[in-house]
Amino acid sequence: MSVSLRDALVSRFRRRAAAPTTQDQGAETPRNETEETSPPPGRLRRVCGWALTTGALVLIFAALILPNVISRFERPGTYFRLPIEGFLAIGLVLLVPGRWKRIVAVVFGVGLGVLTLEKALDMGFNKVLARPFDPVLDWELLDDAYSFVQDTSGQAGAIGAVAGIVVFVLVVLTLMTLAALRIAKVAGQHRTTAARTTLAGISVWVVCLVLGVQIFETIPVAARSSVMYAWDRARAVQAGLQDEENFAREVKIDAFAATPPDQLLTGLRGKDVFVTFVESYGRSALEDPALAPGTVKVLDEGAADLAKAGYVAKSGWLTSPTAGGGSWLAHSTLLSGLWINNQQRYRNLTASDRLTLTSLSKRAGFDTISVMPGAKRAFPEGGFYGYNRVYDSRNTGYAGPKFAWSPQPDQYTLSWFQKNVHRPAHAPMFVEMPLVSSHTPWAPIPSFIDWDDVGDGAVYAQIKKDAKRSGTVWKDPAKVKREYSRSIQYTLTTVISYLEKFGDDNTVMVVLGDHQPAPIVVGDGASRDVPITIVAKDKAVLDRVTGWNWTDGIKPAPTAPVWRMDQFRDKFLTAYGTAPGVTGSALRAPGH
Repeated sequence: MSVSLRDALVSRFRRRAAAPTTQDQGAETPRNETEETSPPPGRLRRVCGWALTTGALVLIFAALILPNVISRFERPGTYFRLPIEGFLAIGLVLLVPGRWKRIVAVVFGVGLGVLTLEKALDMGFNKVLARPFDPVLDWELLDDAYSFVQDTSGQAGAIGAVAGIVVFVLVVLTLMTLAALRIAKVAGQHRTTAARTTLAGISVWVVCLVLGVQIFETIPVAARSSVMYAWDRARAVQAGLQDEENFAREVKIDAFAATPPDQLLTGLRGKDVFVTFVESYGRSALEDPALAPGTVKVLDEGAADLAKAGYVAKSGWLTSPTAGGGSWLAHSTLLSGLWINNQQRYRNLTASDRLTLTSLSKRAGFDTISVMPGAKRAFPEGGFYGYNRVYDSRNTGYAGPKFAWSPQPDQYTLSWFQKNVHRPAHAPMFVEMPLVSSHTPWAPIPSFIDWDDVGDGAVYAQIKKDAKRSGTVWKDPAKVKREYSRSIQYTLTTVISYLEKFGDDNTVMVVLGDHQPAPIVVGDGASRDVPITIVAKDKAVLDRVTGWNWTDGIKPAPTAPVWRMDQFRDKFLTAYGTAPGVTGSALRAPGH
């Protein structure tokens, strides 16, 4: 017998010996219950793969149709859209060879992740500042946002917020990239199906675009929002860079740069001039039915009290360069006579030699003072503005507690100023004073008390203890609106009472808002107008602005003139400058 035949017989014998007997075959073999119910490994992989692909498609679709304004989530048409960018991306992946597919997928995923993050920033900025995020000019504001969270929620809250943001950024970028890689992989494995789907999707999109198909409201089904959004962002970057050149030209144009000191503010010589900003005091506080009743009541009663005290007043409207925040932009706009609507303009302004209402007042012989109760650190811009002295929360002797963001109540600030700065026999003053008790989050709010009880501010400890907390207020938008209105009423009551108690024949106060509050209070699309009032006992002061056609009293009529805030400086200097036919030698010397 040959070796090969022998080996074959041995192998066959061994197989027969290993086979189970008929008896063994009839016996039930014990099996693991898990093995009976578990799907085959191939089927499990297919299910997981299908789930991953579906999740990737949903994630990218959501990112492509994602709006950058929170209110649009409430519109059904937002979700019934066909984004062309997705089909184009798949088509590109099918066209490029080899490893370029992964490169295209990574670039698309990272790019879509960046757009998603910027849309998230837009949502936040639109909700707080009533405008989208500026990719060139707004990065500095993130530091202010951190400081705000730190002031209102403590160091731990601020660190937690930063950590959460970092995690969110990493998760968005990672998931978008992985989703794009997954779809690229599946498209490469099923080229024919992917190509047909892409062509069909593009065809349907073109038909919807040409026919203007809309399922809900006026939102078109054919969406190209991500492409247009990226284009708008690129144009915003270009505009931001160009704006710096434009501003460099604007800052050099100043009608009062060469005006002699003896011709400046001649109509206010011997007066104490206050420019008092009321934080977040906007037009809506006087006209929104949910906000106006309490504010209007304070103004009506205050007007009667001021009239009894011998005051006259006129009021109008100014359009602020900002909304929801960025008070310093409004302050600098009013004082410089230039439109300062972003941080780049503010930075370039304060690095220039532009004359402000304050520095021009200094030239005219006024003692220029800044009282900034909201400032917690040095104010290097004080030199640019032309202040002789700057007072802030660090040097006003306050011994009471903070009220949310506000380091000290407005009534304390005015009380301290009257006791320590506005003393008898002082030189004529020009005082800029941004009050802050009506700053977001509008809880807790201090109560107005008798001026004799203010003292060093220790009395406010119990007042704060009894006040509402921001955590309970911000759970209900209606409560937020109510507390905002109450904060405005508090500050206006304080200012009116100060004028009644401490004002004299030489007091001239310009009271105005810096900007409207956040959209959570006034809604989307609210105007940027703020009230402005000039109050004085000397009727001649108001006679100088008769031509402005402002409303008599401390509440502007709805039809009162509206100016851009940057127009105020020149109009004010013109109204109170040397009258025709009056020479410098005839002016009354500064002093009381």
